[in-house]
Parts: sequence; C-alpha cells; structure tokens
Amino acid sequence: MTSTTPGTVRSSVAVTNAYVVPVASEPVSGGTVLVEDGVITAVGRDVTIPEGVRTLDAGGRWVLPGFVEAHGHVGVHEEGEGWAGNDTNEMTDPNGAALRALDGINIEDEGFRDALSGGVTSVVVKPGSGNPIGGQTVAIKCWGGRTVDEQVITDAVSVKAALGENPKRVYGDKKQLPSTRLGVAAVIRKAFVDAQNYAAKRAAAEAKGEPFERDLGKETLARVLAGELAWDQHTHRADDIATAIRLADEFGYRLVVNHGTEGALLADVLAERDVPVIFGPMLTSRSKVELRHRGIENLARLAAAGVRVAITTDHPVVPIHFLVHQASFAVKEGLDRQVALEALTVNPASFLGLGDRVGALAPGLDGDLVVWSGDPLDVTSRAEHVLITGTEVYTWDPAGDGGRGTGRVRERLERFSA
Repeated sequence: MTSTTPGTVRSSVAVTNAYVVPVASEPVSGGTVLVEDGVITAVGRDVTIPEGVRTLDAGGRWVLPGFVEAHGHVGVHEEGEGWAGNDTNEMTDPNGAALRALDGINIEDEGFRDALSGGVTSVVVKPGSGNPIGGQTVAIKCWGGRTVDEQVITDAVSVKAALGENPKRVYGDKKQLPSTRLGVAAVIRKAFVDAQNYAAKRAAAEAKGEPFERDLGKETLARVLAGELAWDQHTHRADDIATAIRLADEFGYRLVVNHGTEGALLADVLAERDVPVIFGPMLTSRSKVELRHRGIENLARLAAAGVRVAITTDHPVVPIHFLVHQASFAVKEGLDRQVALEALTVNPASFLGLGDRVGALAPGLDGDLVVWSGDPLDVTSRAEHVLITGTEVYTWDPAGDGGRGTGRVRERLERFSA
C-alpha cells in the first residue's frame, strides 16, 4: 500500500536561495530543491527550473528533509479525548499479532498538526506496549489524504512487541500468563514456533494445491520470520535487551530495539550485531523502575560505540513537535550533530524500510521538506514552511495571533480544492 492512491495531493515547486542540508550528502549554500509532481528531481546550485513551476524563495534559510518519527502513537492515542480516543492497546490477548495500528488511526488527531509545526512529516504509528505482541505498525504522512489510507507510505514496516514491566503488569494484574519476564518471553517464543509450523503447513498445502485455513496473526509473524517485517521490540532494561537479542538469534528476525534506556550498557553487543536503537523518549521523569537509569547522554554513548540510532518522542508521552528539541539536548550531552540529524531522518527511514521514499533530500524521493528559520538544532529556530509531496501544508505567520506569531496548517477542506 502506498500514498499514491487517488486523492493524494502531489505538487511541483522549486525552493530556491536556500542553505540545503540533504543530510545524506553535503550541505549546499545558495541551493535549490526542485520537486515535480510530488517527487524531488534535483538538488544543487545550478538547477534549471521548468516553466510554470512555483518558486519559494527561502531567503538563505535552512532546508532539510521532513523529520521521521520512528515510534509514535499519534492518531491511535488522541490527545484530550480520554478513553474514547485511546486505541493504543488491545489488552485482552497477550498475542496481538493480528492487530493493525492502521485500523485505529484518526487523521483528525491534533497531534498531526503539532507534528507539522515541528517539521515532522512522516510517522511510524505503533500499537502500545501492553501486550507481549502488540500488532502491526504502519508508516504514514502527517498530511495529505481524505482518509488515512491515502497517507500511507507503507504498511509493510514492522510488528510491535514488548518485554519488561508493561506486559507483566497488565496480565499479572489479571492473574494470567504472562505475569513474569519468563512468561512474556514464553508468549513470544510460542507465537513464533506456531508461526513456523503454520508457514510449513501452508507451504505444503500450496505445493499440493490443497486449501488452507488462514490465521491472520500467524501470517503476520510468518512475514517477520521471512524478513518482510521488522520486529520493533519495546525494551528498557539491559537484561530485557539481552532477552530481545536472544529471541532474535533464536528465530532469525530483524530486530530493532525501541527505547533502549539501558542500551549503553550493551552498546558494544548491539554494535557488533548491527541492532539499531530507536532511543527515547528523553524528556520524561523516571516514572517506573525500568527508567531508573534514564539519561539523555546514553544516546551519545550508543552512537559512539557504532550503534545506528534514531530518536523518538513516543508521542503523546512527549509531544511530537518536540522531536527536534530532544535531538538538540542529545547534542548538548555529547551526540555528534550530524548523527543527531541522521537520527531524525535517514536512520529511521533506513531501519524501517522507508528509505526509498523519505528521510533525505535526493532525486527520486518524496518532496517532503522543511524550511527552517535557522539551524533546527538551535532551540530558537522554527519550521516556517513545511511541504509534503511538494504541497505546502504548514506555514508560520509571524504577524498572526495579534503579533505573537502563529502557524497555520492547510485545512482539510482545502486539500483537494487547489
């Protein structure tokens, strides 16, 4: 599934006179980014702009790719809606492999507007961490569709899973399996064994031309085993990270550590095995035992060891438009600034199979870009223009709100009248 379905707005524009930071390549002063029919076709100084293409003069401001939030619950955990807007966890079965975040997303959630104001143009929406196996994730744009389906980048991303406190608390309170870390691991292990058996029986039935009864959960886990989907493992403590690695070794799937609070203690192990870490959220209290050793500096330690890293707000735990501020604080605590930008763009796109669409400014990628007032890692900088597939979807107006300034998101009814 892609976002090129009918109704998606794809525009042509040339952003000129910019300090272009493609992230995946060297910055260009006085550069131009040309987007045609929603796709970047040229990045550089000497770019020929076709007749009729709208221009946006950046006035020397910074232009970067739209940021990628690699682990969020925007749309499935709506802000200010209480239980009515919270579809993050289906905590009635420890194995939720048949569940899909896509089926619970409300694109009218205010979080999507906040995302744009923070330069976030893509988000991987995930189920929560209440179950050992939470369900299938989906990567979507933060604007652009009449329905969420028209905002989908791909639904072949990953499956969310959880180790540690959350699932053992949820099901321990119900006096059922799993109530311990042993039980949580056992639920995951049994589910993969069942999926292996299912895949073998399915293959045998197909070879014989016989009918085969489908099981949605086992089919999803079979896709993880086949390498089609990553395994997004919620895990904080070092012992739980070790369990995540052990399970990945046993079943051979593509592991991505989510949160990784104590990942720095195993940084060399993660680097040796090339297990990436989506780190965060950082701007939180030590609200539970697993966060006792929480520290922003741990991200720098992971990166210094050679671990590929991304950054998450875990929205709404931290508001999604603070994604860039977390990167700024990480730089303050020792993270290399280039790595910080990569952690917001090319890295999450690479981890989660989105690199052919988003995460950098390069020909062939979607025209998702942000004009910043200055260096985005400077906390005083703001996103002034946000474009998705070449369409300007957010604009900062310094004269708005009585002179205090305000950002305006292109409203829903305007999306298809242009």
